Amino acid sequence: MHGTIDLADNTNLDAARERANSLALSDYDPGNPELFRTDAFWPYFDRLRRDDPVHYCKDSMFGPYWSVTRYNDIMEIETNHAVFSSASALGGITIRDIDPDLRRESFIAMDQPRHSAQRKTVAPMFTPTHLDNLAINIRKRSAECLDNLPRGEVFDWVDRVSIELTTQMLAVLFDFPWEDRRKLTRWSDIATTIPGPDGLVATEDERMTELTECAAYFSRLWKERIEQPPKSDLLSMMAHSAATRDMDARNFLGNLILLIVGGNDTTRNTMSGSIYALSQHPEQYRKLRENPDLLDSFVPEVIRWQTPLAHMRRTALSDFEFRCKQIKKGDKVVMWYVSGNRDEEVIEKPYDFIIDRARPRTHLSFGFGIHRCVGLRLAELQLKIIWEEILKRFDTIEVVDEPQRVYSSFIKGYETLPVRIAA
Repeated sequence: MHGTIDLADNTNLDAARERANSLALSDYDPGNPELFRTDAFWPYFDRLRRDDPVHYCKDSMFGPYWSVTRYNDIMEIETNHAVFSSASALGGITIRDIDPDLRRESFIAMDQPRHSAQRKTVAPMFTPTHLDNLAINIRKRSAECLDNLPRGEVFDWVDRVSIELTTQMLAVLFDFPWEDRRKLTRWSDIATTIPGPDGLVATEDERMTELTECAAYFSRLWKERIEQPPKSDLLSMMAHSAATRDMDARNFLGNLILLIVGGNDTTRNTMSGSIYALSQHPEQYRKLRENPDLLDSFVPEVIRWQTPLAHMRRTALSDFEFRCKQIKKGDKVVMWYVSGNRDEEVIEKPYDFIIDRARPRTHLSFGFGIHRCVGLRLAELQLKIIWEEILKRFDTIEVVDEPQRVYSSFIKGYETLPVRIAA
């Protein structure tokens, strides 16, 4: 690939590595969003996997928390539902605690048996037959989007392609008014942002105002769906299912936010990540162009390499000894997918981007067990189709500068990615 950029000539990474190795482990706060904004977190997790794989941070902007950093340890926590809870009432699924008055249940932030009942409601959206139908629509929209991209000038891939295509997909899934579809992008960003002076919103109150608008908009659509015969969109499915039709306002908004964020942030950031990964590994881009059949292993490899959600969190329901550490009832336990996906003991050459890996689906990006991402096949389908269409059209997409990354240790994503397609 012409004009490939170097990872900020590795200066940042070298400085981060030096700091990570000189800092006392007791002073580690791997969940600091600034480490993710500057892409400097990698050496911290390398050291934790090696020296302190179950680590306690006693003080951070999110309060005290445990970090679980090895692949197999994460799998153990993820599947031990008797001890580790996802319930929103205990704080939910992210490192950041939500004010108890603002907590919203969703099926991902819910324990059994209610979790499965609500999850099953939307599962028909992701059956093979339904995905085959969606694929036709995805291909048509992907082709239109790519055909409208400028040639020979720099543009932002995140906005023009990743956001646009995932937002269109969400609008289809919800049967959402097309002209208002960018509201979905905004609500997704607002749901996961950390309020602050330089943030999307300055305060938690502002954030809640916008999410209340989201709830009101969807409530209007919900009333319409209830009065119509059942259709094959997510809202109609929930409106006509016994497990979800009587949700209270918080559970309703919680599930909406889950589906919006799940359908938006993850696919959008992996779509951007795929361009960035190939810019860093031009030999893999060459390999893909020469053999487009490698898309079947390229897609899960991108999802592993990007890890669009850096972590999931659980709360301990009782005291528990894990790897000789004493986790107390009520403790926050953060499973760092982004670290597990770089665990040398499970994944060979984990820092390399290898599009023909033997076992590319060995990754934690979709979670594991009962909370495994319900839409994972759709995410893979979207990525495969967009790349089929890219390979038909462009020899190369040149990344011309470093991306701006999201200030978040939950969403591992890109705000901008400047690229150019040769004229």
